[in-house]
Amino acid sequence: MNLAALLLYVGFLIVAFGLRTFIQWRRTGDTGLRLDAGPVGGVRWWAKIGFLAAIALCAVAPAAGLAGLEPQSFLDYDAVRWSGLALALLGIAATAAAQLAMGDSWRIGVDPAERTALVTGGPFGVVRNPIFTGMLAGCAGLTLMVGNPLALLGFVALVLTIEIQVRVVEEPYLREVHGEAYQRYLARVGRFWPGVGRAGNRLAA
Repeated sequence: MNLAALLLYVGFLIVAFGLRTFIQWRRTGDTGLRLDAGPVGGVRWWAKIGFLAAIALCAVAPAAGLAGLEPQSFLDYDAVRWSGLALALLGIAATAAAQLAMGDSWRIGVDPAERTALVTGGPFGVVRNPIFTGMLAGCAGLTLMVGNPLALLGFVALVLTIEIQVRVVEEPYLREVHGEAYQRYLARVGRFWPGVGRAGNRLAA
């Protein structure tokens, strides 16, 4: 399934980044891309570099599989690969739906000087970061489809960089911009999974 995983991943990148950027530009005249990660060596910079590395690993893994890199033995089962395909498709669809639900507030990256509306409806009423939840599900599915060490490394890298991006970059920014409204949202809605990671919840840390 390496070829299917690679094609699916390329399609995911086109939909989640290319197509969504085009839709945002057509709708608002602004691409929504905020690519300045601040000073080299800062937290935002490291989060960006880590995210790009994870994205690259997720692409390299199925290519390496096509070149002969074998899957890990505990993942080398047809049932695992087909389950991964279903999870990948679900994750990609969830990511695209959550991106559209953000409307004009959709961004890639953070501009500390920018003020956008706080989106709390639709999938954002279930979890605070449904785009990242969808991405993690999609990447987990692709990892199961490929199963080799590079795929596992790419998934771990994505989890770590998303955690840093959300906890250290985005949440402090949203607290500053939206104040009490965001605090109430934190207390009501989980970070990546329903009910998990709410402010005051013992699982929030």
